[in-house]
Amino acid sequence: MMLHLLAKNWWLLMLRGVAAILFGILAFAWPGLTLYVLVIFYGAYALADGVFALTAAIVGGGMAPRWWLAIVGLLGIGAGLGTFFYPGVTIFVLVYLIGGWSIARGLMEIVGAIQLRKEIENEWMLILSGLLSLLFGILVLASPGSAAMALVWVLGIYAVVFGLLMITLSLKLKKHRAAMA
Repeated sequence: MMLHLLAKNWWLLMLRGVAAILFGILAFAWPGLTLYVLVIFYGAYALADGVFALTAAIVGGGMAPRWWLAIVGLLGIGAGLGTFFYPGVTIFVLVYLIGGWSIARGLMEIVGAIQLRKEIENEWMLILSGLLSLLFGILVLASPGSAAMALVWVLGIYAVVFGLLMITLSLKLKKHRAAMA
């Protein structure tokens, strides 16, 4: 049944694929604008989420704990407004968070592997993954602008590949629809 429904509407998958490829191409053509738009969308999401959480805290009735929702709501509103007023800062905060988290994770993986070396075999794999995380974090922090642009490139590549897969699937479904008739 699902196959017949998808085959009947194969053209919708085709449109999704084309839209994804166009988005990917635009991300490659205007990476700075793409990053800016993504940040603004995040700000809109954070602001809306904050407003909804604060509203739930105020009108929540018997929901417990409402104070927690109020704090989450205020933080979300603050993050959203901060993003709108300082989008460049938001980009770099995100990049620094990713870099710092990667360094911390890498260090913990290395420490964990050293502590577990008598209990597990091949602890070198955990040490290697820790070194990789550490190196990644250092590279991100050393060049935050490049790291932010890399995010856009990865998103663009994903969109193009996703789009090609959707178009391929839609064409297969179109053939299946013809076979059903």
